[in-house]
Parts: sequence; structure tokens; C-alpha cells
Amino acid sequence: LSGRFVRIDQKKYGKILLPLITPYDENEEIDYGKYAELIEYVITNDLCDSLIVTGTTGEASLLTFDERVKLFETAVKASAGRKPVIAGTGCASTKETIALTNKAYDLGIELALIVCPFYNKPTQEGLYQHFKAIAEAVNMPMWLYNVPGRTVADLKNETVLRLAQIPNIVGLKDATGDIARAIDLLRRLPEVVGDKEFAVYSGNDDSALALMLVGGTGVISVTANLMPREMHEMASAAVAGNVAVARAINNRLMPLHQQLFCEPNPVAPKWALYRMGRIGPGIRLPLTPLSEANRPAVEKAMREAGVEF
Repeated sequence: LSGRFVRIDQKKYGKILLPLITPYDENEEIDYGKYAELIEYVITNDLCDSLIVTGTTGEASLLTFDERVKLFETAVKASAGRKPVIAGTGCASTKETIALTNKAYDLGIELALIVCPFYNKPTQEGLYQHFKAIAEAVNMPMWLYNVPGRTVADLKNETVLRLAQIPNIVGLKDATGDIARAIDLLRRLPEVVGDKEFAVYSGNDDSALALMLVGGTGVISVTANLMPREMHEMASAAVAGNVAVARAINNRLMPLHQQLFCEPNPVAPKWALYRMGRIGPGIRLPLTPLSEANRPAVEKAMREAGVEF
């Protein structure tokens, strides 16, 4: 199968990958200065292994092409090589995804996270051809991102296994929460990838421990925006097989995992970070600020988890 392969050391991306939020001012315009400050804070305090720009938590679908490119540029400059930067480049259109991925590459980013094309409801063959076309048109490795609760398009295991044979498709963010399905995929992957490293990250904090215990690589963690050290300790314990330690941390964080998704992501995480004094209250329509009704439960979960605010 075709595809441009640029070998990278995936181990450098680590276990806890932080999907950065996108801060706005009072006019719903991106505050690039605050974005750079957030990145500096995260890196200075060593709060994650890698940074993800314009993922779901970064409100990617609400950003223009040029805004996403400028966020890539800001992240690369602010990180200054101290933490790896991963570009979320998925769009509804295959051509636009290729163009955005190539822009990220031109800015020095060497790994793309590409969500299934949303709204169009492609078949499994359509999904295969979409990702294959991207892989053939870009010069960088890429991870697939399956989040059917948002995209409607569900990348089935058979399609992942087909795509995993393409040289520069080297990983998956699995946000299905289906552990039995993940076990099946992890069991079958070695047969099709051979000695090529293929990373499988959880896209759900509430099922991340389970995925890591059955062989997953780590987690792309919304909760890590609030409790990064605890998420890293949990992941390290899980990968090392220290189940009791991992379970105890996970149990303490579980109410927070759940409450951060009481409304569509990133509504609750952005409100929580605002509550912590990290960002302003801005969010972009059609998303709206966290409802008054849900704020007490989110605050309670934050306190129980040990978040300082």
C-alpha cells in the first residue's frame, strides 16, 4: 500500500497528551497571547508529555482555516522544542484536511491527529479512501481519531486494520469507550503492522485506565487540563502494572472525568479553567457557557479530586 513514510520515535509523545483549549476575548476572537501563556505554564510546570493543538477540546470545528494555522504557529513558537506539538488537522473535506496538514508540516510539526470527516456520513470505504488520500498527499505521520459520538462516522476495526498497513498511518485515538472493541483491535494489530509501531491512545478519561491495562499506549486527556500530575501518575502506574495504585487515583478522579462532560466538551473544562483563574470566560457560539444548573456539580467534583481554585 502507498503512503509517504517518515519514521518518528513515537515514544517521545509519552502517555499523557494534553488537548489545549482555545482562549477567546470578550468578542469571541482568539487570544493568541493567552494561548502562548497557557503553553508556557504547562511546559514550565511539566504538566504533560505532549501538546495537541486544535483538537475537539480546542473547538477545532469552530475555527477558520487561518485561525488553526496561526494556532499551530503560536504553539510551535511557544513550545520552542521543549514539548512535542501534535496538530489536529481533521476537517469535513478531504482536500481541506490535506491542505491543513501540509501547513502544519511546513511550520515544523511532525505528527497530525486527524478526526473522521464529520457531517457527510461516509461509508467505511469512504473513510478508508479519505485517510488513504491524506496519507498519500502529506509528508508526515498521522494518527486516526475516531469519535463517532461527534462525527457520526464510526471507524470500524476492520477499517483501522486496513489503514494501519499504510506506512505513515501510525496510531489511533479511540474515543468510542468500547473496551471490548479495543481489545479486539489490539489483539489483531500485530498481524497487520509487523514491526511498525502503532500507538493506541484513549480519547476518554473515564475509560482510559481500562484501555491502558489491556495494552493501550496512554490517554489524550481533558482531565489533565485540571489534574495533570494525577493523570500522569495513574497512567504510569497502569502501564507498569501497578493496578492498585492506578485504580485508587482513577477512582478519585472519576467524578471529575464525568462532570467535565456534563455538557459538550469543552464547555465544562473551559469553565473550570476560568474558575481556576487560568483563562477568561469566552467560548464561541454555538457553544454557550456552562449552565448555572451544572456549575455546583462541576465544582464539587473539582474539590473532591483536589483541584485548587
